[in-house]
Amino acid sequence: METDCIFCKIAAGQLGTEFLYESDEIVAFRDIHPKAPTHILIIPRRHIPKITDLQEPDEKLVGRMVTVANILAEKEGLKERGFRLIFNCGRDSGQEVFHIHLHLLGGRPFHWPPG
Repeated sequence: METDCIFCKIAAGQLGTEFLYESDEIVAFRDIHPKAPTHILIIPRRHIPKITDLQEPDEKLVGRMVTVANILAEKEGLKERGFRLIFNCGRDSGQEVFHIHLHLLGGRPFHWPPG
């Protein structure tokens, strides 16, 4: 755990965040600054700063994150309407917290390309 990482603190249960999903490897919770009616963050408990820091053994972890997103999308009623999954990597992409996280967004139409 990185002592100054907000997502490490959330994953460790130090901030009282309500988890929508929780396992030994992953937690999911609502974004405090939602960009859509449904905006959930799916994060690994282990600190990994950016997608480019992933190693080959992390393939299962990332796959599990996507599976968790599918589970939550169904629970949120987004399966039929559709939803968007986003990993940002680096400052130019809009990554603000340097602990990988998968955004699950839904509940409104999205446009392409994203801005």
